[in-house]
Amino acid sequence: MRAIVWLSKRFVEGGAFLETIHMADIIPLIHIPYPPRGHSSYYIACPNCDHGRNDRHLNINLYKDVFRCPKCGFNGGVFDLFCCYTHYPREGVRNELLRILAGFEAKPQVFQNPVLYQTQGAEDLPVADIETRHAVYSELLSMLPLAEDHMRNLLQRGLSKRAIFENGYRTTPVIGEKALAKRLSSKGYNLAGIPGFYMDNTRQWTFIHNKRGILAPVKDSKGRKQGMQVRRDNVEKRKYRWVSSKDLPGGHGAEGWVHIAGQPSERVILTEGPLKADVIHYLTGITVIAVPGVNSLNHLEKTLTGLIESGTKRVMTAFDMDFIHKSYVEAGYAELFKMLGRMDLRFGTYLWDPAYNGLDDYIHKYSISL
Repeated sequence: MRAIVWLSKRFVEGGAFLETIHMADIIPLIHIPYPPRGHSSYYIACPNCDHGRNDRHLNINLYKDVFRCPKCGFNGGVFDLFCCYTHYPREGVRNELLRILAGFEAKPQVFQNPVLYQTQGAEDLPVADIETRHAVYSELLSMLPLAEDHMRNLLQRGLSKRAIFENGYRTTPVIGEKALAKRLSSKGYNLAGIPGFYMDNTRQWTFIHNKRGILAPVKDSKGRKQGMQVRRDNVEKRKYRWVSSKDLPGGHGAEGWVHIAGQPSERVILTEGPLKADVIHYLTGITVIAVPGVNSLNHLEKTLTGLIESGTKRVMTAFDMDFIHKSYVEAGYAELFKMLGRMDLRFGTYLWDPAYNGLDDYIHKYSISL
């Protein structure tokens, strides 16, 4: 009852309702522990990353009205914490909290049995639909340049300047990410559910900061931009990364979409990575589909089913030749061929001189036809 009296004094004063909501006000609503006596900052289990019985990584700061987990980066303010535990829509949370808290003076028993909002699951808002993602990514890419060294790199791969710009490659922004998000929002684009965008500690939309590299759109069979990957400069391991804002406030992760270069056709090549697929398609004219990796096949079966319905009858795999030295991809290949065997398809594998790791490099060198 001590908390109820305290809240009543803060929210009802001389008959006037005060529209200020603090972290302490929502504690009884979301069933998290109260702070130890005399403490304004304390730790509880993080709902995102703590799974052990004694894990306590999420810091609640009642003085600053913020929370943060140093382990996974989950952070935000009063409204963000309430939405996390109740899954209430972020856009209407303030008014809803005012309505709930206004009733505490007349019905203090609400504290004893707080009503939590039920949703279909414990996930955040789902990823935005394909049309929304395509519109946002298209507008974002129109705002970005392609650096000269990246243009040279793409030309050396065998692409023409026209193909480079038609495919939408750009250089990752290394500064001004928040300004880009602000421009998009001012044009009416909704950034919620778009991988790569999230809310910073001032609760403003911003774009993820990536290591410098080439942005490559990942497109579906209709040419719509599902997501984006970055080919990072000057790295040897994990050169390709998804544009993702997973585990950041308001952010969303990419879902391993399959890239399609070219229109559905009777024969397609299956490879790894959107940039490689674009180059092979440009050099040969053959339709190429690309998964993020041989161990990332989540969306492949659905994509192939759609291609079969459009007339595809044969799939030739063409993953980098260094697979013969990578024992950890064996399980991925086994799963891939098991999947292909279940489908109404003929399939096989292209092999070439391993001095050229990728099929794109080999074709560009010798101008062969497949």
